Amino acid sequence: MAYGDGAADADLSAAWARFCDRLKDAGAYAFKDANPPAPIHRADAFRFLTQNLGQAFDLALETRDPAFPQVHYFTTPTMKLGGDVSDFTYRQAWISGEHTYRLIGRRGTARWLNITVQGPKPERIPGTDHPPLHEPFGDVPERNILGSQLETDADGRFELIIGGDERSGNWLPTTPGSRKLFIREAFDAWGETPTPLTIERIGMAEPRPLATPEQMIEAFDWAGDFVTGLMRDWPEHSWMTSGGVCDPHQLNQFPADKSADTVDDAKRGRMAAHMIWRLQPDEALIVEMDWHDGFWIFGMGGPFVGSMDFLHRPTSYTPARTKVDADGVVRFVLSHDDPGVHNWLDTQGFSDGNLTYRNLMSRNPATFRTRLVQRAALMEHLPSDTVTVTPEERAMMLLQRYRAIKLRFGI
Repeated sequence: MAYGDGAADADLSAAWARFCDRLKDAGAYAFKDANPPAPIHRADAFRFLTQNLGQAFDLALETRDPAFPQVHYFTTPTMKLGGDVSDFTYRQAWISGEHTYRLIGRRGTARWLNITVQGPKPERIPGTDHPPLHEPFGDVPERNILGSQLETDADGRFELIIGGDERSGNWLPTTPGSRKLFIREAFDAWGETPTPLTIERIGMAEPRPLATPEQMIEAFDWAGDFVTGLMRDWPEHSWMTSGGVCDPHQLNQFPADKSADTVDDAKRGRMAAHMIWRLQPDEALIVEMDWHDGFWIFGMGGPFVGSMDFLHRPTSYTPARTKVDADGVVRFVLSHDDPGVHNWLDTQGFSDGNLTYRNLMSRNPATFRTRLVQRAALMEHLPSDTVTVTPEERAMMLLQRYRAIKLRFGI
């Protein structure tokens, strides 16, 4: 683009105005039917939008050049996106099949790590007539490597080469369409440590060029699509397209005939199931699962499917942190106030939300059962040996959670 006097200013101003208009359009989705009309839900929708506004230009510009890659956390305790689950961390790096990269890290003690090369984003989800999810999602997994497959030294240090010629050891191939590295790490016991990672393009020798007016205009347009897309797509897109998400009218139960367990899910390193719940102020929901092998996670989410306040509230459980009843059944209680049972899932005052299940180290299907009960009669519906906690014990559990989550994110 050749600019005459003032042309760049006019184009930048117009692009900025388009972005502001898109942001305004995004805010209107806070009032859509899929978001309950209660003030707490309306406020949460705008919080979901503003949290992601904070990273819009990190994704659209600051980390976007695959010749100068960066590892970016796109979910944190104060930034939720993409149906994130509380006991995961999610990172990405924009890459290109034209380049070769070196990912450098040191394995922490987190129970599970998966690094995936993501390929081109199709116009339609394969096998369907549905468009893919908004950016940065919707691309197709190509190859992955698990943390257990990485070759490390005695201190857990490793280098993973991404792209380039085939080689022995730690290597992930790319294709001409490869566009992203997607990194998930999952934590079981409190105190498990994360895997710090940094990425570099092999052959980097010059500084990254400064952004041009054309790149800023492209970033404004990408960020506008991002903020409107996330408010438009969640939660309805998952209702239509995800194998593990139930019918929104089938409340308070995991559908027996739906789970996400495809070849692509295997490359993502997990299988999944999903329940949409709704609770009146005087109700509680008991969720039961027969104990099974594997590393499973239950995590609470709001109407836009972002994780709840997992830094401060008991919104997720894993095997190491869950009490199992004497009959071999795992039971959780969803309720608006603390019922005094160990396995309490806090609704944080929401009337509607989501409960997501992930299984990372087993393909064995889980069997779920749910019972909606009156909150006042909850204990009558639980086994007599249900593990309970005192207010002091709950406070200590919350403090352990707070410290462990901060450790995961280095905050």
